[in-house]
Amino acid sequence: MSKLGNIGARLYRGEVGYDFIGKRKIWYGISILITITAIVGLAVRGLNMGIEFSGGAVFTTPKTSVSAAEAQHQAESAAGGHQAMVQKLGGGALRIQISGLDTQQALPVQEELAKDLNVPVKDVNTQLVGPSWGEQIANKAWLGLGIFMVLVVLYLAIAFEWRMALAALIALIHDLTITVGVYALVGFEVTPGTVIGLLTILGYSLYDTVVVFDSLKEASKDITKQTRFTYGEIANRSINSTLVRSINTTVVALLPVAGLLFVGGGVLGAGMLNDISLALFVGLAAGAYSSIFIATPLVADLKNREPQMKALAKRVKSKRAAAAAKDAGQEDTEESAPAAADAEDGAAVVGPRQQPASRNRGRGRPSGKRR
Repeated sequence: MSKLGNIGARLYRGEVGYDFIGKRKIWYGISILITITAIVGLAVRGLNMGIEFSGGAVFTTPKTSVSAAEAQHQAESAAGGHQAMVQKLGGGALRIQISGLDTQQALPVQEELAKDLNVPVKDVNTQLVGPSWGEQIANKAWLGLGIFMVLVVLYLAIAFEWRMALAALIALIHDLTITVGVYALVGFEVTPGTVIGLLTILGYSLYDTVVVFDSLKEASKDITKQTRFTYGEIANRSINSTLVRSINTTVVALLPVAGLLFVGGGVLGAGMLNDISLALFVGLAAGAYSSIFIATPLVADLKNREPQMKALAKRVKSKRAAAAAKDAGQEDTEESAPAAADAEDGAAVVGPRQQPASRNRGRGRPSGKRR
């Protein structure tokens, strides 16, 4: 068995473990700090919305020797200061995206670009996206996200309980906030691919959370009928028993996404892959973190407020105190046992010495029958 497999088996059996629940305040603090950073980045820098949401024009040119940086400068100059994004396509072609252009502005910009890039005007392909269409896409994305959240909460409340549903919802919002904040800080463009990536990571995050919740539900069945563990300790055992599985699932999912982000988007220059790959990469990592360090500790906090769990914690504490006192008493008894044994040996020695003397006195006593 491999070393990781051996560790996983020992974690599952409860032989070793890390106190995630006991150190939950540390994880809460880290999550709050990351979330505040994401919110500040979102408020200060904002999101770089693609033309699918803000409206604009996309110009695709034939093969040209002009670099992407030079083409971006020429495009912004031709568009009168509108922000432009340029991507190098296969075969030397360029994809120039300019936000905020309408139909009347697109034709002069097309002619100016053809002139600056030294290509025929008819070879520059133009696609226009209106702001109303982008607004419809954004509204549908928000609607889809809201429906997803409602269905998730309902399912978890029915399959498990409302505390687990609430904890899972908080974890999902946590993952979304961090991912959106990273987009704002990095400055990547938000496109429909980004929305797809966000919805995808919610599924992955929910999967890891449900795995831990299922283990916790099974382990905490009839929990009030025993006095060995508190609810928080059982929750901690559930996290440890599924820890290796969660890590393996996350690593296997992150490897191909990292290939898309760093190799496809960074090395090969396929910038369009960044839209979905960054959301997947950040979201998968945040989802694995939240399912272990946020969701289950929140459930433990909510459950520990119940009167039954408070009473259970008192019984467990009392039983452990009694067991500790008993162990201490046994240690004292074991220490005093040699002295008691010596005393008993001494009494056994004295007894036989006294018995002959008493028998002799009986023998020397005058008998009433003798004259």
